[in-house]
Amino acid sequence: MTPRLSLPTHTFREQGSIPGATGEFSRIMLQIALGGKLIARDLRKAGLGQLLGSTGLTNVQGEEVQKLDERANQIFLEVFEHQELVSTLVSEEMEKPYLIKEANGKGKYAVFLDPLDGSSNIDVNAPLGSIFSIHRLPGEGFPVSEEVLRKKGCEQVAAGYFLYGSSVLLVYTCGHGVQQFTLDQEAGEFFLSANNLYIPKRGKIYSVNEGNHQKWSSGMKKFLHHLQEFDSQTGRPYSSRYSGCFVADVHRVLCKGGLYMYPGEQKKPDGKLRLMYEAAPLSFLVEQAGGLGSTGVAPVNELTPQALHQRVPLYIGSQDDVRKAEEFLQSESMT
Repeated sequence: MTPRLSLPTHTFREQGSIPGATGEFSRIMLQIALGGKLIARDLRKAGLGQLLGSTGLTNVQGEEVQKLDERANQIFLEVFEHQELVSTLVSEEMEKPYLIKEANGKGKYAVFLDPLDGSSNIDVNAPLGSIFSIHRLPGEGFPVSEEVLRKKGCEQVAAGYFLYGSSVLLVYTCGHGVQQFTLDQEAGEFFLSANNLYIPKRGKIYSVNEGNHQKWSSGMKKFLHHLQEFDSQTGRPYSSRYSGCFVADVHRVLCKGGLYMYPGEQKKPDGKLRLMYEAAPLSFLVEQAGGLGSTGVAPVNELTPQALHQRVPLYIGSQDDVRKAEEFLQSESMT
């Protein structure tokens, strides 16, 4: 039997091959992995531990906060509370950045989080996820303003996600390919299960909430019709798959090809997904696997964020499929 490669061993091996590496990234990744393990533990017993249902509160996005949203956010705060490398956490569940006091003004990094993606799936035992993004700060210490934190996606040090489903997966990139780890529940450790994931250049699946069809632009409606047309030469029609969990749908696209879409709407042209802790990290990861992340008119990771909780439309997945979406959307903007 081939020896299994654990996440700690893998990250320390990676840093050994990078000149000037200090081990900081490995330490941050292990804290993030601990957060994922603790969330997975709570999800397994959520129905028995009074963790289902709403808190009765709304977050900065105006969305109803579920008990597990609140719990997942608290877990990530706790796992970073007693270390000095990360000075700041930015979360979907918090209006303002959270400053980690024990970093004592010496932290070099900021971590952006969607602690629990797919909240509408909680009460029906459907897939959930967590998304993370790591940025290096311009200097040691707490950021003097939010502007310091508003960095382009192409500047990310690393990004990835946890997928809580039939197994618990950790998929991440530090800018050198995409690796997948699977949690061994008995050992309490993540082990490498797929190395250098690569997305097909073109797929046969699209993922979008078609219930919003009447709210879309004419270009988006025409593109959807294009995907549903019969054309044996181009492999159409595509199959529709949509789970209500961004992480789960993007993971399917990463493995099988195709694209995930959350377009802007006529009354909400900026869409729903947040740039800095949803669209940018997953675009960074998918691009490392050979795919693309686009707003429909521009690369997601070339955008300069205007706010920490900024929203953007998103088209992400196989290169050919995302470029075809851009053709329809950009031709509309020229008419």
